[in-house]
Amino acid sequence: MDHPPQDRIIRIGGASGFWGDSMVAAPQLVAKGALDYLVFDYLAETTMAVLAGARAKRPELGYATDFVDIAMKAVLPEVMRQGIKVVANAGGIHPQGCADALRALADSLGLKPRIAVVLGDDVSPLLPTLRAAGTRDLATGQPLPERVLSANAYLGALPVARALAEGADIVITGRCVDSAVTLGPLMHEFGWTAQDHDLLAAGSLAGHLIECGCQATGGLHTDWQDIPDWPDIGYPVLECHADGRFVLTKPEGTGGRVLRAAVAEQLLYEIGDPGAYQLPDVCCDFRQVRIEQQGLDRVEVSGARGTPPTAQYKVSATALDGYRCAGTLVIVGMDAAAKARRTGEAILQRVRRILLAQGLPDFKATAVELLGAETLYGPHARTGAAREVMLRVVADHAMKPALEIFAREIAPAGTSWSPGTTSPGGGRPSPSPLIKPLAFFVDKAAVPVQVVLDGQALAVEVPPAGPVLPVDLPPAGRAAPPQSLPEPAPWGDDTAEEPEAQIEVPLVRLAWARSGDKGNTANIGVIARRPEWLPLLWARLTPQAVHAHLAHLVRGPVERFHLPGISAMNFLLHEALDGGGPASRRMDPLGKGLAQILLDMPVRVPASWGGEAG
Repeated sequence: MDHPPQDRIIRIGGASGFWGDSMVAAPQLVAKGALDYLVFDYLAETTMAVLAGARAKRPELGYATDFVDIAMKAVLPEVMRQGIKVVANAGGIHPQGCADALRALADSLGLKPRIAVVLGDDVSPLLPTLRAAGTRDLATGQPLPERVLSANAYLGALPVARALAEGADIVITGRCVDSAVTLGPLMHEFGWTAQDHDLLAAGSLAGHLIECGCQATGGLHTDWQDIPDWPDIGYPVLECHADGRFVLTKPEGTGGRVLRAAVAEQLLYEIGDPGAYQLPDVCCDFRQVRIEQQGLDRVEVSGARGTPPTAQYKVSATALDGYRCAGTLVIVGMDAAAKARRTGEAILQRVRRILLAQGLPDFKATAVELLGAETLYGPHARTGAAREVMLRVVADHAMKPALEIFAREIAPAGTSWSPGTTSPGGGRPSPSPLIKPLAFFVDKAAVPVQVVLDGQALAVEVPPAGPVLPVDLPPAGRAAPPQSLPEPAPWGDDTAEEPEAQIEVPLVRLAWARSGDKGNTANIGVIARRPEWLPLLWARLTPQAVHAHLAHLVRGPVERFHLPGISAMNFLLHEALDGGGPASRRMDPLGKGLAQILLDMPVRVPASWGGEAG
């Protein structure tokens, strides 16, 4: 393909941040976005576990049904009329089933879109060989279990670009990296090759910023009060250029805001080392990225750099790990938290005695959490006198009948123990399969990838890549450390002969922050509200200080990375999510609240700053 003119702009709308996003997204973008492409991201790690469970019950399922039944049902005729191309990873663990359902919908509407399916991410047939070779779970170091429900490699953008080059109107993939649904169209439209690493990094960043829907247009922003019209918040639209620059905006007349600070938060969301962000098509360096406000609801992003990717795919797998049941009660009145905690402990103690009497093994794990008593804040909690709390009791067990006993023994608390015990209703909880996520690497050469279009299977060549990742990965999972950049200038107030008086302010007055998850690892991106404040933040927010503030939640080490381009730092918190995703017993299994807890941390600043900080 010839390279297009430099002034050509491709407009891409991000219509889904996860399976369960709003049904207003696709109609809004199609009606108001003036799009070339409509892209959907459905596949969080937790979603793959849900899809594995769904297909285990009904073989025809295993894909994100909302894509067909809600999104495309609402917009397919208009998408075809406008000539908008669609790319979605809605295929989950059964992309052909998703395509078949979409074809049936199109036939019922009298439409004939060319639907391509990307296949090859299912690496389940390789598992015996991988076990024999000693492949281990990246998070725990344990051997791969004998029974794996699903195992899907994170594919890249090359097959998407190939499908579009062959004339597909709609491309459905299974497991691919979230940003690939955006990078694929850009590779196709601009003629970017697998060797254009800086451009691939730029396109991957564009996809990364819109892969979570409204998180790019004001959703989850630290300064949430500044974001208007939540009910009609606009979904993100990219205006992409052939040189890798892009502007992030949203449809006119919609709510939300496209702000430099919120886009910076999203850049840091769910990444590890920003200098070595590994993707199947490219290893990205986002440390020198520039984010500039162009005007109302327009932010330009540039400066991403890339190097060759590794020779391996990361695999997201799931395995059955017993069963889980969670029950809730509401406790009202004086000393509500103390009464609720005693109630939860009594439920578990009673059921343990029943299990012992019946010859059943003990629970594998349990948890008692109090919603309304700041359980997640640990030693930083401030509501010791809470007069209403919701008690949540969680139990894991290898046997479903044991959890049926547990479920039965929750309701008796309403008449047996604490005064003020009640419930909003909903009936007895049901045990459900506990699906554990796993991750490991597989050589790209062992994973044949193909595109199926009009009944023809087309092989996709994935070129030889860079280094093989070592078995003994450093904590962030880097193949090699990127070229180092200078740290922020030292903050010298504590070493002056006559140090200035200090006051304490909460971190939120100095910075914006957002947190997210990758398995059992969480990240917190922190952006200085003013660039000149970054040296002080760097001095105060050491890995040791952040770990100490979150020690009640974080079991592993804390790493810190510098992003001078946006005056920011990224913290990587290992073993921070009680297993993460569906394995976690916490109320916040995905680490969404970690940034909010950190933003409450007191930070010493010079007294002369006065009202400047905030």
